[in-house]
Amino acid sequence: MYSKIALGNVRKSFKDYAIYFLTLTFAVCIFYCFNSIESQKAVLDMSASQAGYMESINQLLSMVSVFVVFILGGLILYANNFLIKKRKKELGVYMTLGMGKSKISKILVLETFIVGILSLVVGLGVGILLSQGLSVFTAKLFEVGMTQFRFVISFSAIIKTIIYFGVIFLFVMFFNTIIISKYKLIDLLNASKKSETIKVKNPILSLLIFLVAVIMLITAYGIVLKVGLNEMSSLFNLSIVLGIIGTLGFFYGGAGFLLAMIQRSQNIYLKKLNIFVVRQIHSNINTNFLSVSLICLMLFITIGGLSTGLSMKTSIENGIVAPFDASAYMYVDDEDEIKTMQQVVEKLNFDFKGNEHMFFEAYRLEGISTGDLILPYVTGTLKDQLENGYWNSINAIKISDYNKIQHLLGKDSITLNDHQILVTSNFSKFLEPLKVYLKNNSEIKINGETFEIKNKDVMTDATYNSALADNILTLIVPDKVVSSLEPTMTYMNIQYTAQDKVEAESYFGDYLNSFFEEGSKDGIFLIGYTKQQIYENSRATSTVVLYVGLYLGIVFLLSSAAVLALQQLSEASDSIERYKSLRKIGATQKMINKTIFIQTLIYFALPLVLGMIHAVFGIYVVNKDLTSLYGQSDILVSSIMTMMGIIVIYGGYFLTTYVGYKSIIKNAK
Repeated sequence: MYSKIALGNVRKSFKDYAIYFLTLTFAVCIFYCFNSIESQKAVLDMSASQAGYMESINQLLSMVSVFVVFILGGLILYANNFLIKKRKKELGVYMTLGMGKSKISKILVLETFIVGILSLVVGLGVGILLSQGLSVFTAKLFEVGMTQFRFVISFSAIIKTIIYFGVIFLFVMFFNTIIISKYKLIDLLNASKKSETIKVKNPILSLLIFLVAVIMLITAYGIVLKVGLNEMSSLFNLSIVLGIIGTLGFFYGGAGFLLAMIQRSQNIYLKKLNIFVVRQIHSNINTNFLSVSLICLMLFITIGGLSTGLSMKTSIENGIVAPFDASAYMYVDDEDEIKTMQQVVEKLNFDFKGNEHMFFEAYRLEGISTGDLILPYVTGTLKDQLENGYWNSINAIKISDYNKIQHLLGKDSITLNDHQILVTSNFSKFLEPLKVYLKNNSEIKINGETFEIKNKDVMTDATYNSALADNILTLIVPDKVVSSLEPTMTYMNIQYTAQDKVEAESYFGDYLNSFFEEGSKDGIFLIGYTKQQIYENSRATSTVVLYVGLYLGIVFLLSSAAVLALQQLSEASDSIERYKSLRKIGATQKMINKTIFIQTLIYFALPLVLGMIHAVFGIYVVNKDLTSLYGQSDILVSSIMTMMGIIVIYGGYFLTTYVGYKSIIKNAK
């Protein structure tokens, strides 16, 4: 009998359950998709190393999923609480008919079970379908082909999804039982008669709070633009505090300020049902300003995370500098017996198997720093960093060694006289100030000797392979300049000239990897990669950033939209008597629907707009201080893609909420 009642309640209250069911289905779908990543390698033409990266990504996403489960669990409990609140009168009727609390709890448990099973089935079904597209997406990320299309189902992800969400549903059932046990019959029967009193704050106080909040936000934006992502700076931490408090104050004082401003404009305030709309919005935000502020901050994280995650992928992969088939380097200390790569190769008896190679050393120049050169031409964070000793060292390479590099690359040699040097850098932060420096200076002093700068523009050619353009500032100098210095770094570059380049890649790749796997060889530790390894590592890193950003971003977006939707639907239930009063004074259903649309739109739009403003500043700073370190990124494209995703999910919840709100008011008796 109880199962029939529960099933009937689910059917009858489908519209009420729509948001709940939609949220559960989305949650299950997303959870399955991101936990099925590892299974995608079954249909992808991946190398062993790429398959290893996929496994590592899956392990990381599994750890992130634990955090995600807590978020989704809290969201589901919140949604469930809304449903219980909405059905208080119905539950009171059950008690009136003689049904005990234990039996009511049993019905709710069965309802939760039915909705849970349905959402799991539908969510897993949609997730399995969407994960097939994930295979194509993953193939594009790793730039690999697909052996052949095959419908892939990750049974491990299915089991994990069922277990995690099964635990969440058990908590919901337990929560419902506890809630029902605390309800009194009189409270349940009178629930529909209770309506929140609209409290209007002092307009002067609201204005003051609002203005202070705006000033705080502007100050926070200014500070973060100045100091950037310097988490060690007290000003950076201050900007975060001001941003959070400013957001709270914006919504706390903004509702009252908005009401006061509209009231001053009688033409607007007294037009049609605007009085009612403004009061509804004021009441809603006034009551829920804490949750609206939290949602605003979550949307900020969502927009910022998704945009920078997408742009970071492009940036990381564009930042690769790998002109050679393989490179290796080693740090050299004063007490080391081995000073050069030539000595390293001889000690290890390394065989190059007929492939072309060369060695060179880098030297630390004393008595001169990058700050001495470009400090007058930089501002903001970079200036502070240089003044505090960051990136201040200048390396030097002998012209004879530099010409060996040129020869290996098939380029012409460069001639320097005894009093000429070349300025090279590919570090993005230094390129512009160095260009200004070269425009205004033609000489550099090294150890008291003046040298002419031969190049009029910064040379950005790389001297070794790297995943990041990290040549901060290197001077190409006459050999005599470093004749009395000890090298600080020694390098080796290799170009595959042997007939079998596949074999060469395997040979050098395995050898360089062995230093990471085994540690040192005969007391020597090399750091090196082939070009292919660098590209694979960078793609894996960028894919991790992208997947984690997408995963958390979608979950935060889903949670934000769902909470706003549930708050609005709860407001609809509480405002039934107000809408009945509107009908009594002659308001048509069309007019009422318009008021519902406007207030729902404003309620959804306010946290999104402020979150977008926060995100604009956040994205700019991240792009300037972090993303640009790697390479050129297309933040505009990633931002557009992010907004499209927000329109689909956030907009979908808005429309569903509007329809649900109308239905509640229209069917109210």
